[in-house]
Amino acid sequence: MSDTQDLKSKRPLSPHLQIYKPQMTSTLSILHRATGVAMAIGTLMVVWLLLSAAIGEAAFGQFMDFATSPLGQIMLFGWSLALFYHMANGVRHLIWDTGRMFNIACAKKAGMVVLLFAVIMTALTWFLAYSN
Repeated sequence: MSDTQDLKSKRPLSPHLQIYKPQMTSTLSILHRATGVAMAIGTLMVVWLLLSAAIGEAAFGQFMDFATSPLGQIMLFGWSLALFYHMANGVRHLIWDTGRMFNIACAKKAGMVVLLFAVIMTALTWFLAYSN
């Protein structure tokens, strides 16, 4: 019995999150999954918009009251950021599917491009929405 306990104590530990530091690719992968969930939830708001527009003016007014509230604006902003990030990261994955950009330097650069694209497109969208 003590021999098996000695063997167990000498075995290496399984790698886990406390051992590895987060890397760009792993962080972007987790963010890709999170933005997929956020887009699914945010799409319910788009469905609400379409249904309220189809139902009538009173229902549409209720939707607009929520959409123009601070919580509604935060939700729409988050949804648009998730949309642009998820789209850009999806394109990055399509490029990976061709067998390109697998080395670490290219993966980091592509990750930064994805993040910049998402931020710039979100800012541009919201700027254009409020400039009218």
